[in-house]
Amino acid sequence: MNKLKKKIVIFLGYQCNNNCVFCMNADKRNLKPKSKEIVFHEIYRASKEKIDILELIGGETTIRSDFLEIISFAKKLGIKEVIIATNGRMFSDKRFAENTIKAGLDSVIFSIHGHNAKIHDLLTQAQGSFDEMRRGLKNFIDLGFKSINGNTTVVKQNMKYIPDIARFHVKNMIKNVEYIFVDPNYGGAFNRFEECVPKISEAAVYMKKAIDIGKKAGYEQWKVRYVPLCYFTDYLDHISEINERKLFFVKHWAPDFKNEDVLNSRVVAGRQKTDRCAGCKLYKLCEGIWVEYLKRYGDSELKAVR
Repeated sequence: MNKLKKKIVIFLGYQCNNNCVFCMNADKRNLKPKSKEIVFHEIYRASKEKIDILELIGGETTIRSDFLEIISFAKKLGIKEVIIATNGRMFSDKRFAENTIKAGLDSVIFSIHGHNAKIHDLLTQAQGSFDEMRRGLKNFIDLGFKSINGNTTVVKQNMKYIPDIARFHVKNMIKNVEYIFVDPNYGGAFNRFEECVPKISEAAVYMKKAIDIGKKAGYEQWKVRYVPLCYFTDYLDHISEINERKLFFVKHWAPDFKNEDVLNSRVVAGRQKTDRCAGCKLYKLCEGIWVEYLKRYGDSELKAVR
């Protein structure tokens, strides 16, 4: 058995220059971000745990004045792979993108929630965010940066456009993408459930079309996340959680909590299977669906695979 890679995700704070309607941190914006001293201490501690991957997320990491120092510090400590998740807006400044790469960034994940400004900006609630993200993405491509990834949160407002977003990813040669079924347990999607959260039976149709578009382009690392497997029986090679469990042991360190075993705690607390799942041949592989989803929509869509 291959040894699992150790990955620690450090939340730097919840401040952001977008205001996404579905954001799970929507109610945490006023929490004080971590100081540089605390962030450095956590990165040092992570390096002592001999981690393989450090992922920095927010909020939005790039709006911090000490962002470049944080990347540089992590690399000076010898951390093999430093990743950031970003809305990409700050990288519309090519010099900033270049300085980030020089600081030692190994991989970047762009959050892309629409294939055009109308859809993307509607969801981010920040006019101009699509154009800035697109320029930031182009800057990374023009600078020859190799590890450019993407993620898209699937909500009611963009569900039918997921194939168009997939074509946007193909056009920009993004070879590793996640289509993430929205988490309604907390934050924006919890507060605006009816507005944001689609039925999985409807969303799955468009998510599978997106994977097919990626496969046709030769991109086998496109995946879906947070979905019940009964809707993706022919796509088991494209399920993030299955892949994740084979590759990683993950911890989350945030300003307001620490989770020292993310993958197992999510199964216990965040997602559920129901009696309708009994006897399903995919039962052990599947994490079920979000707890809040079951409270609001029930489990009638779930169907055991025999």
